[in-house]
Amino acid sequence: MEKHPLTRAGQHMLDAELKTLKSVERPAIIRAIAEAREHGDLSENAEYHAAREKQSFIEGRIKELESILSRAEVIDPSKLSGSVKFGAKVTLVDEDTDEERTYQIVGEPEADLEKGLLNLKSPLARALIGKDEGDSVDVKTPGGSRSYEILSIRYC
Repeated sequence: MEKHPLTRAGQHMLDAELKTLKSVERPAIIRAIAEAREHGDLSENAEYHAAREKQSFIEGRIKELESILSRAEVIDPSKLSGSVKFGAKVTLVDEDTDEERTYQIVGEPEADLEKGLLNLKSPLARALIGKDEGDSVDVKTPGGSRSYEILSIRYC
């Protein structure tokens, strides 16, 4: 069974989503289905079909989260140091545009590029793993090849 590496923050985020789905979303959709049933003929009841579809999505997401959390390997980045590895906050500069960005390398379930949470399996994260401050990395992206220099590595 494959383990899912997660940070403690990622585990808390997924746990909170699971609790919300079970305690808020699930009961609300059950009420919505009951109300839609009261409207009569289910074969032409759009509210009923929409509620059932949402229920299916919620139940699927609950199962997915339970599976991820049951196989989670929680790693505390604050106990790590050295070259880039899981949990590192890496500040990079694009060698072409001089744009600086900071990413934290996290597990796939908690990745969110807009929040600076970089999927461990992404091409950029794979290129960074094992590198040190001052190193340059070349990354092949769908938009072409990019070069970055590692400015800092932090574990917190």
